[in-house]
Amino acid sequence: MSSTGSDHGTPTASVVAAPTPSSSKPEFHPALAVNNIKNSIPFIVELEKDHYAMWAELFATHARATRVIHHIIPQPGKDRPAMTDPDHEQWQTLDSTVLQWIYSTISFDLLATIMEKGSTAMETWNRLTAIFEDNQNSRAVALEQDFSSTRMDDFPNVSAYCQRLKHLSDQLRNVGAPVTNHRLVLQLVSGLTEPFRGVATLIRQSNPLPTFSHAHS
Repeated sequence: MSSTGSDHGTPTASVVAAPTPSSSKPEFHPALAVNNIKNSIPFIVELEKDHYAMWAELFATHARATRVIHHIIPQPGKDRPAMTDPDHEQWQTLDSTVLQWIYSTISFDLLATIMEKGSTAMETWNRLTAIFEDNQNSRAVALEQDFSSTRMDDFPNVSAYCQRLKHLSDQLRNVGAPVTNHRLVLQLVSGLTEPFRGVATLIRQSNPLPTFSHAHS
C-alpha cells in the first residue's frame, strides 16, 4: 500500500504526468490565401514594353509579404528541402503557387519562351530576368533615340509633350540609363514650339535649372 506521506515528515504529493498534446496541423501559409495575384500586380509584363523593373519590384514585394521570397531569390537557410524532409510537400505546393503567379502576369509570348517542364519558380524567374537583361541595351538605344528626337510639334498640347518626355525618362531609368533632371529640362525646352520660345529662354537661363515638374508648370 502506497503512502502519501508520514506521520512525522512532509506529505508527498502524487505526480500525474501531463497529457502529451497531439501533433498540431501545419500552419496555414499566407501564400495559399492569395485568390488573385492581379490584385497585387495589375498589369501584364511584355517584352516590347519597359515594365519589367516595375513588375519585378511588385512581384518581389508581394512574395515577401506572403513569405515566399526564397522561392525566387535565394535566402540564407531557406534551401529546397530534401525529398525525405516532412516540409518537402508544402515546399512543392508553395513553389507551384509562385510559378502560377509568374505565368499569370506575363504575356503569352514570354510564357512560351520561358516555360519548361519541371522548372521551379526560381529557375523560371531567372530565365525571365535573363531575357530582359539581354534586351536591356538594345532597348536603351531605341529609347535614347526617341527621347532625343521628341518635339512638341508632334503633340496636341504641352502637357502631352511633357508627359511623353517623362515617360521616356522613366523607361530609360528602368533599363539602366537614367536621365538627369538637368538633361530632362533641357530636352523639354529645346523641343518647345515658337509660342513658347520666351519661357524656354527664361528656363534655360535659370541658375540652377528648375525641376522638371516646375519647368512643366
